[in-house]
Amino acid sequence: MRINRETDYALRIMRCLARRGDFTGAATVAQETDVPARFTQKILRKLSKGGLVVSRKGSAGGYGLSRPPHQINMLEIIEVIDGPISIFDCSGKDLVCPGPTEDGSCVYNRIFGELSEQISEKLRSVTLDMVI
Repeated sequence: MRINRETDYALRIMRCLARRGDFTGAATVAQETDVPARFTQKILRKLSKGGLVVSRKGSAGGYGLSRPPHQINMLEIIEVIDGPISIFDCSGKDLVCPGPTEDGSCVYNRIFGELSEQISEKLRSVTLDMVI
């Protein structure tokens, strides 16, 4: 598993919104996070669709967090951008093992599934208020 650029940008954007604590324009977010403006807009739309960010129009508008920072964790942010954490192709709940053993089970599924869950638990335990 590797955090890709889009997820890195999303984490920066969410931290920025949490630090500001009020609605902020996308241009300001882009400038403060050093995320290109076109990516900022795209990521804000994804975060909004994922229920982590809300937008408001008008002179006091912009983007803000949908909940207080202590109620938003890193796992939520990552999953909105990348989907569920899975460090091995066949360790997801609905994925089929490409190389099962004679009895149909995968020798790695349990190990990597448990590891994916441990990573998810750690990310779930880190909230935005812990990084601002």
